[in-house]
Amino acid sequence: MNNDPLANALSKMLNAEKIGKRECELTPSSKVITRILDIMQANNYIEKYEVVNNGKGGIIKVSLNGRINNCSVIKPRLSVKKDNYEKYEKRHLPAKDFGVIIVTTPKGIMTQNEAKEKNLGGSLLAYVY
Repeated sequence: MNNDPLANALSKMLNAEKIGKRECELTPSSKVITRILDIMQANNYIEKYEVVNNGKGGIIKVSLNGRINNCSVIKPRLSVKKDNYEKYEKRHLPAKDFGVIIVTTPKGIMTQNEAKEKNLGGSLLAYVY
């Protein structure tokens, strides 16, 4: 039984990336995972992904491009105010303007930069660099 499907998906991608695979399969699929993959694709961390419905929860096939150095979920899922993103960037990212923190806000899942522009707070989900 999966306790945290998002953590499992990110660790599968990172492990496949580290051993040099070009593709990996994530199960089960969910809207949160696909939205995070959209953000990763927009920031050029993955090539593309495809959702395949197999009747058992779905499979996501991800094409990797070798640009992920590290990715993980942020536990516990801390709440962050619109003015405090810099504190968590220093904690989870290795350098300024390097990598993204993915947050969930009342307006949807987005990067910390988009949330700063829209002046939104939220909860931390994951980081990728």
